[in-house]
Amino acid sequence: MEYLERRVEMVNDRLEAVVKSVEPDELAEQLGHVSLAGGKRVRPTVTLLVCEAVGGDPADAVDFAVGVELVHNASLVIDDIIDRSDLRRGSSSAWAEYGYGPAILASDGLLGEAFALFSSEEQAMQVVAESMVELGEGEATELVAQPTNEEEYMELARRKTGALFRAAAEVGAVAGGADPFAVESFGEYAERVGIAFQIRDDVLDATADADELGKPAGQDEVMERPSLVQITDLTPEEADGRAHAQSQAALDALDATDVPDSAAREYLRDLAEFVVVRER
Repeated sequence: MEYLERRVEMVNDRLEAVVKSVEPDELAEQLGHVSLAGGKRVRPTVTLLVCEAVGGDPADAVDFAVGVELVHNASLVIDDIIDRSDLRRGSSSAWAEYGYGPAILASDGLLGEAFALFSSEEQAMQVVAESMVELGEGEATELVAQPTNEEEYMELARRKTGALFRAAAEVGAVAGGADPFAVESFGEYAERVGIAFQIRDDVLDATADADELGKPAGQDEVMERPSLVQITDLTPEEADGRAHAQSQAALDALDATDVPDSAAREYLRDLAEFVVVRER
C-alpha cells in the first residue's frame, strides 16, 4: 500500500498548493472545503498509474491528475445542489456550508483551476473537454430524460461516470508519451472501471448505512434518481453481477494495451477488481 500512498500524497500535496494559490482567500477556503476534505482520489491515481504503466514519470502527470480531481469535485458540488444533499464525505456539502451562490462559484473556481493545469498540453485539454461534454449531457439526461431500461442506464453511466474515468486514464497516457492505440485502450479500461464504480454506487446507496458511506443512503429512491436497482427488476446481487461484467471488460482492455508487467499495471488490475467489492 505504501506504493499507492506515495502517489496519493503527490496528488494531495499538489492539490493543496493549487488551492492555496487561489484568490481571494474566501474562494480558496471554499475550494479547500470541497477538495481537501478527503475522497478516495481514484481518478487522479488512475492518471498517475497509467502514466507509469506506459513508461512515464508520475511527476509529469501530477498536474493532469489534480486537474481531473478538480473537475470531479466541481461536478460533486453541482450534484449536491441538485440533490439537496447536505452531506459529502462525512462533512457538510458546499451549498450547505456556504449557500447556493458561493457553492456555484466554488464549482466554477474548481473548473478554472483544472483547465489552467491542462493548458500546457493541447491533447489533454481536448480529452478533458470532451469528457465534460459527456458528463454534462449525462447529468442533463438524468434530469429530463431518465432511462427506463438497462440499456439506457448503461449509456447514462458511461456519460455520467465513465467519461471522466476515461479522461483520467487518457491524460495519464498522454503524459507518459503513449501511442494512440495505448491511449485508446487505457481509456476503454478506465471507462469500464467507471461504469462498474457507478453500478456499485447504486447498490451501496440501496443497501449500505449512511455512516458507512459518509453521505446519505437511499438518496436514489428519495430523489427518484435512475439507479440500476431502481429502474430494473434486478436485485442488488444481480446489479453487482453487472458491475463484475464491466470489471472484466476493463481487465480485457488493460490486457489489450500490451504494456509490460509493472507495479503500476498490477495496481490498475487491482483497481478494476476492487471497485466492485468496495463498501463505501
